[in-house]
Amino acid sequence: MYHGKAHKVGAHIDTDAIIPAKFLVTTDTAELGANCMEGLEPGWIKRVEKGDIMVAGENFGCGSSREHAPLALLGAGIPVVIAHSFARIFYRNSFNMGLVLLEIGDDVAKIKDGDELTVDADTGVIENVTTGAKIQCKPVPPFMQSILDAGGLVPYVKERLAARG
Repeated sequence: MYHGKAHKVGAHIDTDAIIPAKFLVTTDTAELGANCMEGLEPGWIKRVEKGDIMVAGENFGCGSSREHAPLALLGAGIPVVIAHSFARIFYRNSFNMGLVLLEIGDDVAKIKDGDELTVDADTGVIENVTTGAKIQCKPVPPFMQSILDAGGLVPYVKERLAARG
């Protein structure tokens, strides 16, 4: 279960807006997080508190397939992104890095910047605490949830290999 303030952005936000190329000299999540969304709104990170939720329009994460983008969001304290839709490579990279993504289509219009949200990825229920609206989306599939629970694909594979002995 996630709970936080919505930070809403528009459609077609690319990975260079999420974390501009000049910051790709590290894979340190905290450092990437400190520069998250600098390509869209310099200083954006100053408005974010740990646990807040990114809400986006269509095709969030388009552009380059860099894994740095989901790491920057995680480093900014954003554990979950809700969007109309995601670019496919960003979608898979995010789960591989341990970032929860939920697609809600046109229901994204029911969420405004600053709304207080609760998100249950297991059931796919998103509640807008500010307005009382509830949104139902597909929950995270169990096999993807196991990757998230492990902290991403690499820790998941390490756990599976260790279990085999």
